[in-house]
Order: sequence, then structure tokens, then C-alpha cells
Amino acid sequence: MNSAGPAALKSALIAQAHAAGFDVAGVTGPGAGVQAGIHFQEFLRLGRHGSMDWLAAKADRRSDPLVLWPEAKSLILLGMNYGPAENPMEKLLRASRGNISCYAQGRDYHDLIKRRLKQVARWLHGETGAAVKVFVDTAPVMEKPLAASAGLGWQGKHTNLVSRQFGSWLFLGAIFTEAHLPRDAPETDHCGTCRACLDICPTQAFPGPYRLDARRCISYLTIEHKGQIDREFRKPMGNRIYGCDDCLAVCPWNKWAQAAREAAFNPLTDDSANALAQLLRLDDAAFRARFAGSPVKRTGRDRFVRNCLIAAGNSGDRTLRDAVLPLLRDAAPLVRAMAVWAARQLMDGDELAALRAQHLAGESDADVRAEWE
Repeated sequence: MNSAGPAALKSALIAQAHAAGFDVAGVTGPGAGVQAGIHFQEFLRLGRHGSMDWLAAKADRRSDPLVLWPEAKSLILLGMNYGPAENPMEKLLRASRGNISCYAQGRDYHDLIKRRLKQVARWLHGETGAAVKVFVDTAPVMEKPLAASAGLGWQGKHTNLVSRQFGSWLFLGAIFTEAHLPRDAPETDHCGTCRACLDICPTQAFPGPYRLDARRCISYLTIEHKGQIDREFRKPMGNRIYGCDDCLAVCPWNKWAQAAREAAFNPLTDDSANALAQLLRLDDAAFRARFAGSPVKRTGRDRFVRNCLIAAGNSGDRTLRDAVLPLLRDAAPLVRAMAVWAARQLMDGDELAALRAQHLAGESDADVRAEWE
């Protein structure tokens, strides 16, 4: 059992966190998330969480860490940099390639960060005997406001964490403990009058500064949303097929950002592997093989191909018709409907009329028929 005082224990803990691969770490108290909890309840009340029912299911735990674990005395927030090597906005210009959010281009961060959190937590338990619990973002914990309270950064107007040292690119995890540790001072908000993140959003997902309507967010639409994507959002999606980095990438604080030093966060494949002509041909088995170990796998093949079809329709690349047309007969109505939409963007009237006559008569799904009308 470590007999060092709280300050020395905390210094040793931070050193252990850095040794485990975390770039930043700080400590806050379990009462730090009260105001964030109030905003979260408003977010739910307004229905801005869309179909993410799991957010509402454990709203009380998310709103108050002490509901999640009443014995918690200190919350340790840790961040790991996943900064991209190039500006993500440049990929938006490659219309015939699907654009995958930076966080999902490497290995799934959940498992890696959880292992590292457990490593640090084991050390703390061994030193103090205090109970510990570790959380990554699949748990009902609001890491971003807690991380701001612990001094890791501040929540910008886009609601994401911004760091003066790492810009927009931090994966977050938390260790709750019964040990008493000195608190860090919250980081000051440095957004000032800047509106870059709000103004760049392709789908106008921000009702105001520090407020997000997930139902309009491309990350929500391409990852969480299970049904057809409303027509008003399809053109603004461009070639974004999994997530969106626009509001993160445009932040001026990224001038201080650094490329990730953790090799697992580097892209698993070259960008050429995201050619839409290849991705549109993935069946379920090929999709699982292509994205094994990647966060992308969680969407499933049908939703992913839905997104790729929207990107194909937006590309203006008529050569993609050869990959789109077979999907008019796909087993999934979700895919067939978006194949119709993509075909209508890429084909001329007479050619499209012949396809409509060929496919509409035998189509029983209402959503697919609506796309032909």
C-alpha cells in the first residue's frame, strides 16, 4: 500500500497513464457533470437523440456519475491522440472514393483504450487498495464534459472536446475510483467569437452554439440511423460514407494538433481501397472481411452500402453505374431504394425510364417504389 500523500500519488498516477500510452490525463470529482446533465436531459426532451434509445434508457446514470457508482470519490479522465496525418477535408474532393471519419480508419479504439485503462486502474488499486471501475464511450458516462472539468480541454461550440495541445483529436476514457485525488482546474473555453464549426456543417445540425441535433448530423445518419436517409440530407452528405469530420477538422485549434503516435490508429488501408466501385460490390462476407477490427463493421453491410450508394449518386462519376445497377435487385430494400436514387443521379431519362419499367412492376417494398416515383 502506497503511503505517499495525495499529490504524490496523483503525480505517480499521471506518469503511469503516460507510460500506458495516454497523452493527457486529469482528475475531477463526481459532482462535476451536474450542469452537463441538465443539458443532456434537454437534449433528450427535444428528441434530438433521434433513434438512439440507449441514450434515454440510462439517462439518470449519464446525467450523474454518482447514480452510476455512488461510491466514486474521484474521476480520472484520460485522452489518447488520434490526429490524422493529413487534412480530412481534402478527402471530400475525391468524389469517387468513400470518405470514412478519421476515428474509424484504424483499429477499433474501444478495446485498445479499455486495455490501457485497466492497466492504469490495476496500478492505482495496487497502490491504494481503493476500488476502481473503467469506462470507454460505450458506458453511460458523459466523457466530454467530465474531461473538460478535469482540464483536458473544453467543449467547443460543436459540443466536442477541443484541446490546446491536440486540437479536436482525442479518444477519451475514464477511471472511477474510491480513492481521494487532488482535482485539476477546468479548462477555459477558448472558442471566442469563432463559428467555423457551426457554419461548415453540411446539414445544419447545430441549432445554436453548444447544441447538437443528432437527427441532422451526418455521423448519426451514416452510423446510427437504420432506415432510409431523408432526401434533404443526401446531397449534403457528399462522399461521406461513415461519419463526418467537418466540424472537427475546421477548428482553428488544430494548428497545434499532432499526428497520432499510436500505430493502431493509423489507417488500416490506403485511401484507394475506399473506391466506391469496390465498396459497392461488397456482399456481407466481403464487408465483414474488409472491415474486420474496424469500427465500420458495426453498421452492417446493408447500411454501409446504403451510404456508398448516396456517395455514388453524388459523385457525378457515370462509370459507377456498373456497380450501382446490380444493387437494384439486392435482397435488402434499404439497398434497393438507394440504388434507385443513385441510378437517377447518374443516368439519362430514356435509360432510366427503361429501368423503371423493368424494376417497378415487381417491387413490393413501399420505400423502394417511392424512390422510383
